[in-house]
Amino acid sequence: MNAIAGHRILVTGVAGQIAFPLASALARDNEVWGLARFSERGARARVEQAGIRAAAVDLAAPDWSELPEHFDYVLHLAAVIPPGLDYDATLRINAEGTGHLMRRFRGARACLVMSTCGVYLPASDPLRPIVETDPLGGSHQPYSPTYCVSKIAQEAVARFAASAYKLPTTIGRMNAAYGANGGLPAMLLDLVLAGQPIPVFAGRPPLLSPIHDDDILAHLPGLLAAAAVPATITNWGGDETVDMRDMANYLGELVGREVRLLESPDGIQQILSDPTRRRELTGPCRVPWRDGLRRMVQARHPDALAG
Repeated sequence: MNAIAGHRILVTGVAGQIAFPLASALARDNEVWGLARFSERGARARVEQAGIRAAAVDLAAPDWSELPEHFDYVLHLAAVIPPGLDYDATLRINAEGTGHLMRRFRGARACLVMSTCGVYLPASDPLRPIVETDPLGGSHQPYSPTYCVSKIAQEAVARFAASAYKLPTTIGRMNAAYGANGGLPAMLLDLVLAGQPIPVFAGRPPLLSPIHDDDILAHLPGLLAAAAVPATITNWGGDETVDMRDMANYLGELVGREVRLLESPDGIQQILSDPTRRRELTGPCRVPWRDGLRRMVQARHPDALAG
């Protein structure tokens, strides 16, 4: 697949950080439907203004009546990342909701399920990139203790549904996605601009594999072409190894602000993922991380650029 055009595509979680720019770009050449709960004021209007047909659906108890009977491709990016310890609620949406979706649209040509590199058990050697066959276990994410567990469960549901419904599927374990619509670097930028310290997980170098929205869009044809039964599983991150501390300091340079780092047991733990499998499916990334961060700052805080 060299291009995606002339298709009917369903994108779940369409109001979210990654899904909105992806769906907006696809809507230029396709009939794109966007599914979300639209709980935030103005979210549905923003989606519709981008040329996306919006449908309000709660995946925990879905009502499909607003949607067409068939889609060529299903891009499942919806996820709840809640605080607290309500594992049942998180599992109902992230894991069971995936099963409801794949059963309902089992006739699609392919389904892409976005998981997270947070499903991995952190490697004993943090300098070694994690590959798809490494142990799972879920990384420590204090802001949402239930999230990584629910994504492991989601993968199990997706693997079952792909085989049970003969629905070609790719499961992409997303790393640190970012762009004009947000992401981890945008969160770091906000902390820098506010003069607040950036919490870094103590005892491990915070290495990650950031990926820009433009590369996510460029990878889509290859990931859909790779969809299979049993499901194809791949890391989905950038090609460059980046230390979050270097990322924060570069953001500080861009906006002319001092950066303060604070080691903490509650710092957000990062995962360095091996891009080899993904590169085989999609080709290389095209947006170097420094260029991507500059573009992000320009889009989100143009007045803050120092030069």
